[in-house]
Amino acid sequence: MKQTSSFHPASPILNFCPPSLPASWYYDDVHHLREISAIHHSSWIYVGRVNDVPRFTMQRIDVAGQNLFLIKDGEDVIRCFHNTCRHRGSELCQQSETKLKSKLIRCPYHDWGYDLSGNLIQTPHATEAPGFDRADNGLFDVLLKTWNGFIFVCLADHAPDFSKVADHGLQALDNWPMEQLVTGHRLVKNINCNWKVFWENYNECLHCPGIHQSLCDMVPIYRQGVMSAAEAPGWTPDQVFTPVLKEGAKTWTKNGKSCGPEFPNLTEDQRRAGFLFVTLMPTMYIVGHVDYVRVVSLRPLGPEETELTAEWLFMPETLAQPDFDLANVVDFTMTVMREDGAACELNQRGFHSSRFVQGTLMPQEFDVFHFQQWVRLQLGESPYMPDDK
Repeated sequence: MKQTSSFHPASPILNFCPPSLPASWYYDDVHHLREISAIHHSSWIYVGRVNDVPRFTMQRIDVAGQNLFLIKDGEDVIRCFHNTCRHRGSELCQQSETKLKSKLIRCPYHDWGYDLSGNLIQTPHATEAPGFDRADNGLFDVLLKTWNGFIFVCLADHAPDFSKVADHGLQALDNWPMEQLVTGHRLVKNINCNWKVFWENYNECLHCPGIHQSLCDMVPIYRQGVMSAAEAPGWTPDQVFTPVLKEGAKTWTKNGKSCGPEFPNLTEDQRRAGFLFVTLMPTMYIVGHVDYVRVVSLRPLGPEETELTAEWLFMPETLAQPDFDLANVVDFTMTVMREDGAACELNQRGFHSSRFVQGTLMPQEFDVFHFQQWVRLQLGESPYMPDDK
């Protein structure tokens, strides 16, 4: 098929209308477990910021239904283990965060002690019979990777290549002072939709004119139902760059003004663009602004429930300003996220119609199509192939 005449061949707009994923993939319990096993057990999953894990503290986390904990030693090395003692399986970290009383991880049941590398050190009150080897009874560790101050874990024995996880590459945020940023605000919210529904909403802007009035005011091109100039009819690669944000705005805040000093190493193009989205599927996306960074991460809780966590990251000196206005930053994106959450829940409720088997994607939903192709491949399904006529 040839590209529609009103769109340049270099435009990302599709020249076909593919079918969407089956409706049952969004609410069926059995299929949901299949996705958790094939996708979330086998991917790098974001679990927190390095500077939010105190030294000598166990921090309990849940990844794809597995009870785990993070721990940081005196050299700031972070490790992740399954939250289970090798003796008889007792939970080790009982609360969301537990401060160690010594430099040993101790089981609260029978007091077995492990060092911070997970090695079994002590078995108090128990006789170690011949054949028992402490070296064979250390904690079950979990693969862990840090990048730009973020912590990722993978439950698989052999993790995917981390260098290929970020859609714009691991260098995309190099001009942002990522490791120096600290968490200024954090929000956790449950939304009643399948995790894929959120990602699909994230990957298109056809809904923007009808759902996001304030966002379309901030980013005028969104009023056209597209995410970039390259998606608009009549676009050509030689068009002169125009600012993405509305006139006078520098960042995503209620008044459009920076909340503090702008990051000094951004290029002029990065400043004019106003924001940069970096996506790490299936776990998170990062938005780099000129003055702060926003992070949104997802955790499936069931086939029709997803936990959404939003974090706003700032330089310490920005937070220390006497006149720092957190609400000016948070309220703008909170409005957008509330609107997205309501739209996702609306979408989820419609799947249960007995007549709706699957939908149809429009050419502007090319990123939704690519996401759905990725899901198919992760599940070992054949990707959709359009007829070439």
